Amino acid sequence: MTYELKRLSFQAFFDIAVDAMLLTDDSGQIVRANPVAQRLFGYSKNELESQNIEFLIVPRYRKQYRYYQSLFFNKKTKHLICTNNEFIAQDHNRQERLLDASFSTIETEQKPYILIIFNIADRRIQAEKALRASEERLRLAKQAAGLGIFDYDFKHNMVYWDEQMSMLWSKHTSRAVSYDEFIAAIHPEDRASRESTINHAMDPAGNGEFKAEYRVINPVNNITRWISARGRIYFEDGQPARLVGVTRDVTDQKNLQKKLQIQRDETESIFKQQVAALTASAIAHELNQPLAAVSAYGEVALHELHNSFPSSDNLKRALEGCVGQAQRAGKSLHELMAFLQKGRLVTKRLSLNDIINDALKIVSHDYYAEFNLILDLQPDLPDV
Repeated sequence: MTYELKRLSFQAFFDIAVDAMLLTDDSGQIVRANPVAQRLFGYSKNELESQNIEFLIVPRYRKQYRYYQSLFFNKKTKHLICTNNEFIAQDHNRQERLLDASFSTIETEQKPYILIIFNIADRRIQAEKALRASEERLRLAKQAAGLGIFDYDFKHNMVYWDEQMSMLWSKHTSRAVSYDEFIAAIHPEDRASRESTINHAMDPAGNGEFKAEYRVINPVNNITRWISARGRIYFEDGQPARLVGVTRDVTDQKNLQKKLQIQRDETESIFKQQVAALTASAIAHELNQPLAAVSAYGEVALHELHNSFPSSDNLKRALEGCVGQAQRAGKSLHELMAFLQKGRLVTKRLSLNDIINDALKIVSHDYYAEFNLILDLQPDLPDV
């Protein structure tokens, strides 16, 4: 293998290179031009190797090139000393081409040579423009959505973040903070639940998904903001290495939810009062007539008892009337309650975990938000 490598010549590597390459002597005479360079400039091998390199340079830049060529040879170095310089050349059709040129010296026993490697700078510039445009779109999207980006390095216990997040934590110029500093700004009542969520996401058996909502207290002005965080844990050798995610300020949303909750509570209270009033009215309506009849039959019985010779038949009819009306009242009441509770029992298969999560969503909007909720649900339970 060593012998075969020694047989490989410079010319072989020169010809198969994927970049355009020219080899010139110390006077600038082109002595070698690889096929890629020939296609780039539109000249044949013989046409290029019979010219000075200056004929490829736009005339207005030739004087400048001579200066840099002289400066280059005075350095007398074998290493790559000049990379990614913009080189304005002209091809066979006199069309100007913006190129990136890298220069290096090759020393021989006779004299030094310059190896020039060209890349089309237009592609680099277009790539840079595309990258800047992509970054600007990302910035505008983040700004519009109010998103902040963070990267928590578990190994070094550091949190790297962007400007949006650092402003929420009042670290306007900081690009990274220790995890302890990061936690210090979180509301004390929310730290335990957030830590529980992270510990759950760090389980290698899970999917590493992290979701949490917590409050952040700005230490400068003591303003409290609600933060919604979403991210994912990345593992290395089965161990959590990084938590990368985004945050969003949801304070306005939380305040609106609170306001709507107050309105919902008031509406629900009024509705309950109306239901109670309507129910009481319906019960009174159903009981009013039999109660009036019971009262009338009772008066008949009392009147009969005041007679010197009370009639047993009259007393019997009066008491039977009282009993009948009382039973009527009871029956009416039962019928009314059955009507109010009217409905047909419908069953279907449901997930217990879904029922629990739905129930928690309901109570979270009432007065249970201050509780530290820790869920430990069994996955893959059969429906009930």
